[in-house]
Amino acid sequence: MEHFYHGNRVQLLLNGDGYFPALIGAIEQAVHSIYLETYIFELDDSGTQVADVLEQAALRGVQTHVLIDGFGARSFPADRLRRMIESGMRVLFFRPELSLFSLKRQRLRRLHRKIAVIDGRQAFVGGINIVDDRNTPHQVAPRYDYAVRVEGPLLGAIHHAVRQMWWHACWAQFKQHWLPVPALPPDVSDHGDMEAAFVVRDNLRHRKAIETAYLRAIGHARREIFIANAYFLPGRTFRRALLDASHRGVRVVVLLQGRVEYLLMHFATRTLYRRLLAGGVEIWEYRKSFMHAKVAVVDGVWATVGSSNIDPFSLLLAREANVLVRDSRFAGELRADLLKSMQEASVRIEFDHIRRHGPLRRFLPWLAYGMVRLMMGITGYGRREYAESEE
Repeated sequence: MEHFYHGNRVQLLLNGDGYFPALIGAIEQAVHSIYLETYIFELDDSGTQVADVLEQAALRGVQTHVLIDGFGARSFPADRLRRMIESGMRVLFFRPELSLFSLKRQRLRRLHRKIAVIDGRQAFVGGINIVDDRNTPHQVAPRYDYAVRVEGPLLGAIHHAVRQMWWHACWAQFKQHWLPVPALPPDVSDHGDMEAAFVVRDNLRHRKAIETAYLRAIGHARREIFIANAYFLPGRTFRRALLDASHRGVRVVVLLQGRVEYLLMHFATRTLYRRLLAGGVEIWEYRKSFMHAKVAVVDGVWATVGSSNIDPFSLLLAREANVLVRDSRFAGELRADLLKSMQEASVRIEFDHIRRHGPLRRFLPWLAYGMVRLMMGITGYGRREYAESEE
């Protein structure tokens, strides 16, 4: 069970406009150490600014550690990487080897976490990669996403997690000379009055920690559940939990991506619509821009912001990290922003509309779902949880 720490200050950051100024400002003030983990690191406007301040930090003697996923940032320029290392930065790629034609489970285990810890005194956790949220073809509005800045006792757990991940990457790539030196103890003094927990998904002791946290909150819900998720293809246990909540009178709202970014997940998700709608779950699709959010609010008190989608790749394969918050003010702020997005930029999906779909619109989701099942079967994961569609 996740451990909640009291005395935290957790600030909600919306999109790149809220996230990057806060992150860059913290890096500019760093005096001892920086740990940054990201799935994508693009050298666009936002990414270049982050890379520049990281280099400047390393040049002034700050121990700067950057861990990037080998697939998500597979096109990172070699000349910029060389320049970063020459500045004194320590840069590693998580599982740099990856064949697009291989479905070996080891190669599909990606680093999907987005975490930064500055001097052990403040941390950033969420779903925002190091990429400009307008860096998407044919998109005017920014990509819809969230992160949080954390100060307080929870820093101990987050700081420990990033140091452990860096230690693991160093040993795996024979970079023992880059192992972190003894660190200053993180600042775990009270900075506020919020209760917060840090949960990770890995392939050792925490394989289901994030999913279990969701299921526990859903199981205790009495009034309403709001979930906003970019890639939503939960297993049967999760689907049943949502339907059970709806059956006991809880309002269950799921806000999903309405634009097509990845065809497979876009259509596979739609195999769930009929059963969820019939069970009283509200489904909304965000249409204004691409949605990358991975957040939830339960009963206006419990909330989570993080990197984990609710799909088999996040819940069964990737390394993920979420912050849980038990605080009515924080949950209320996140809930209000979700409602605003639903009212101003989203469309509610009606059951009658789904029933009128023609043969092709029924076939494509089934085909996509079958391909996801095949991929998970080849890797040996999720045979029971993803054994059948719910349409």
